[in-house]
Amino acid sequence: MPELPEVETTRRGLAPHCVGAVITHVAVRETRLRWPVPASLAERLTGARLQHLDRRGKYLIMRFDSGRSLILHLGMSGYIRVVSPTATPRKHDHIDLMFDNDRCLRFHDPRRFGSVHLTEGPAESHSLLSSLGPEPLGEAFDGGYLHARAGNRRLAVKSFIMDSQVVVGVGNIYATEALYRAGIHPGRGAGRISRQRFDRLAATIQDVLSEAIDAGGTTLRDFARSDGQPGYFQQALHAYGHGGKPCARCGRTMRSVRLAQRATVYCPGCQR
Repeated sequence: MPELPEVETTRRGLAPHCVGAVITHVAVRETRLRWPVPASLAERLTGARLQHLDRRGKYLIMRFDSGRSLILHLGMSGYIRVVSPTATPRKHDHIDLMFDNDRCLRFHDPRRFGSVHLTEGPAESHSLLSSLGPEPLGEAFDGGYLHARAGNRRLAVKSFIMDSQVVVGVGNIYATEALYRAGIHPGRGAGRISRQRFDRLAATIQDVLSEAIDAGGTTLRDFARSDGQPGYFQQALHAYGHGGKPCARCGRTMRSVRLAQRATVYCPGCQR
């Protein structure tokens, strides 16, 4: 699934092609996504000028001069690419947003787990966004915040930092890598972690996500950037996907387990 760095990479790649342009046509070839595509999507978007393309967690937010916002989630396998409006659609190309600058944003989603939502008011008031926690790269996120939210919770720290109501966008890959860098066992109860260790964890989360964004996102089987090329952060991972391999720090064999139904890799020597 595309995580925060992949979505941010997509946002940065798309923005120069569409911000400031006016939608001239909307084509919906498949309405059966995770939630049905609004039947009035074309009518309500045509003629609107895109003022901003933002991101909130793993959601893209297109803000129009009409006051409406379009919220997009890429799901498990979705991506958006820039094409010519005359380009022949491929299988699983479900939605086209065509602009007056001869650009078309084409949403491709083989598994159809992505979603498109149109709001009449501020996007942040939508039920999908209203309860989200702070951005991990924002000023509201630090070790003190995590320590206060953890309280006496017994929830495994990996599950804790992957909870979007605690902090947005820290998915499985980056949670695994951040915990490895911070030297924290992913199964340790969140309430048993000191403020000092949470300071370290918050910093490693920010470092891992920033590095991934700079590198263009993690290369996953189902993800491609807006220009059709994959990201390259996978080459810098030291934990995720390294189960059974020697730890880069201490040489002990990395262990692979399932925690809260997610594949989890950790070093039994370095993480406690």
